[in-house]
Amino acid sequence: MEIRVLGPLCAAVNGGSVVPTAGKPRQILALLALHPGRIVPVPTLLEEVWGTELPQSAMTTLQTYILQLRRRLGAAMGSDAGAAKDVLATRHGGYLLRTPQEGSDVHAYERLVAAGRAAFDADDHRRAADSFRQALGLWRGPALVDVPMGPVLRIEVLRLEESRLATVERRIDADLHLGRHAELVAELMDLTARHPQHEGLHAQAMLALYRSGRQAHALEVYRGLRGRLIEELGVEPSPQLQRLHQAMLTVDAQLDLVAGPRRGSTFDRYAA
Repeated sequence: MEIRVLGPLCAAVNGGSVVPTAGKPRQILALLALHPGRIVPVPTLLEEVWGTELPQSAMTTLQTYILQLRRRLGAAMGSDAGAAKDVLATRHGGYLLRTPQEGSDVHAYERLVAAGRAAFDADDHRRAADSFRQALGLWRGPALVDVPMGPVLRIEVLRLEESRLATVERRIDADLHLGRHAELVAELMDLTARHPQHEGLHAQAMLALYRSGRQAHALEVYRGLRGRLIEELGVEPSPQLQRLHQAMLTVDAQLDLVAGPRRGSTFDRYAA
């Protein structure tokens, strides 16, 4: 089975989609697809579909949805119901999709991110940037964008989207190490506009601008962020960002690509 959740939900067998059109069975399939080969407990499935207000018929209705999904599987597999039950299997306390993790885009994404982190820690920034870029290339839009969201899926999707943003930040750090600052400016201006309180992205934008000979613009980015943090949250920028700002004011040679520190992220290198 091929499973795609990093965008619209896709679950296909032999090229045939097994994704139902109805919302609640779609939710169940999405939750199972997020964890191929792992049991999803019945209470988790019930909470996703009905929240805390379970109808009297919740368990019977859940079993009906599982039966509908197995019928779609069987039709796509061209086999009997027994084979479909082997793929969408019942286990003590829950259900699982018995399908190799290699067929899941989430598994491929997490594997590439782990490879990118290892390469970055080994100062192989070119390989790190390539791995992170491949991982991000698996995304086809917001995770499970076409699936109704209950409380469980909302948490799962939030986790994936946070991971995606963190991977973007790591990829940019690798690119900064490779001297691609001028190429990153436009992307970082867009990212900081969409994440107006994200200090890590602002630190990267400041550094990319500074290294591109745009010191005044880099300082404007800091002033804009500081104004928003004070006005909206009543706090000053973090000590890391304040130290980066001070380094730019004093034209610290450590900011230079060649002389600057080679390890760590743009943001973390200014930690105390």
